[in-house]
Amino acid sequence: MIIRERGRHAATFVLSTAIALATVAGAQIATAHSSRPASATALDGVWRMDGYGTVVSVEEGGRRLRAYETAGAGCLPGDVTELTGTPGITLTPAGPGRARLGYAGSVGHRTLRRIATLPAACRDEHPAKDKRAVFDTFWQTYAENYPFFAAKGVDWRAVRDRYRPQVTDRTTDDELFAVLRKMTEPLHDGHTYLMRGACDESPGNCFGGHREDTPFPTPELIAKIDKSVTDNVGASRLRTWGQGKGKGKIAFAELPDGTGYLRLTGFVNYTDDHTFEADSAELDRALDAVFTPGRTTGPKALRGLVLDLRLNGGGSDRLGLRVAERLTDRPYTAYLKHARNDPKDPRTFTPAEAVQVVPHKAGAYTGPVAVLTGRLTISAGETTTQALMGRTPAAVRIGQNTNGSFSDVLERRLPNGWRFGLPNEEFLSAADGRTTYDGDGIAPDVRTPVFTEEDLASGRDPALTEARKRLSDRRRG
Repeated sequence: MIIRERGRHAATFVLSTAIALATVAGAQIATAHSSRPASATALDGVWRMDGYGTVVSVEEGGRRLRAYETAGAGCLPGDVTELTGTPGITLTPAGPGRARLGYAGSVGHRTLRRIATLPAACRDEHPAKDKRAVFDTFWQTYAENYPFFAAKGVDWRAVRDRYRPQVTDRTTDDELFAVLRKMTEPLHDGHTYLMRGACDESPGNCFGGHREDTPFPTPELIAKIDKSVTDNVGASRLRTWGQGKGKGKIAFAELPDGTGYLRLTGFVNYTDDHTFEADSAELDRALDAVFTPGRTTGPKALRGLVLDLRLNGGGSDRLGLRVAERLTDRPYTAYLKHARNDPKDPRTFTPAEAVQVVPHKAGAYTGPVAVLTGRLTISAGETTTQALMGRTPAAVRIGQNTNGSFSDVLERRLPNGWRFGLPNEEFLSAADGRTTYDGDGIAPDVRTPVFTEEDLASGRDPALTEARKRLSDRRRG
């Protein structure tokens, strides 16, 4: 989703997805700024955001945006953004008493509605910081923003009744952290996290939710997967981009039968700059090298393309769309996006905003495509998969269900300085405007094993083998 990489705080890929790949709409504030519109001064004042539990104050002639995180009757200061400098954040009028806030690395926009003054709680310079205040802020933020309690089979009020009596003035930090972890762990949601310090200093400082059927990709497992891919594709054929030779998150090979193989293991941190602009430029450089005129048209065009997203921890949805834009010559709707927007009703959302795939100006590859997915296809890896569901000709999905974690991560603070995150959005099917794949993930068209211990040990790759077969059959058909 839209993201600022906070560094690999966690020892695992899944935990870092929840923590390091937190939202961009909230998180890229610190790394991307925008030029002020001509009407910037008119934007000064206080605004309440539809959804997201946030109030913002625009100050100094539109030069600064100060955020406040609200939950129930409480309020905590959030990020301060300087709205000047290089492009990245846009704040524009959208009618009487309304404005739109957008982030370069995120899809969609956030609607702001003018209010008379900053809520009293947001002006309180000494909010309560005791253990019960921390618990209440945590619980209330989930109660007002999390959309999936019913789907997860979790009674959140019962969770409060069970755990709040365990928190007293004598509760230690370790005990409080354990309580908050126990509250969210049953959600098994890859876009939930809690952290009270640097994860790389102590793994006990951080918790990231994960599916029960999703293995933690340890460095050893990732090394096995990388070796399997390299052996099956051919080391001499692979060309990589992003984070140095041999460590690229983007890899491409043209196989002997004329099939292209494009692997993406993330949509963030392709360079040491850690900004959306740098990531975007590096991805474009790679895609320009892959989708040359010779590979997209004419007698030497690729005979098919395998897009491998089986080990993809997410990142910027916008970068995922840049891949989809290279694979179509006509515009279409990738998906719709909305956010929970009623503290009391988890079924009420902001108006859904359609997100478009627009063909790349330099031409596109329009031949057959096979997309490889699995439980380690997470977040922006999933929205990229979803964006290709409306492609013509249709891409065939091969492997296993994706992870089921689509929303941006709503990053929040607690009164004691701890941080946590949770999803508050749904990405809806473009076909019917209602279906969401959160929880179950996107199912494949053709189900095959994905990175099993047996296959990794024997050097087999059933999903890749099936993809090449399917693409070959399509060509003959």
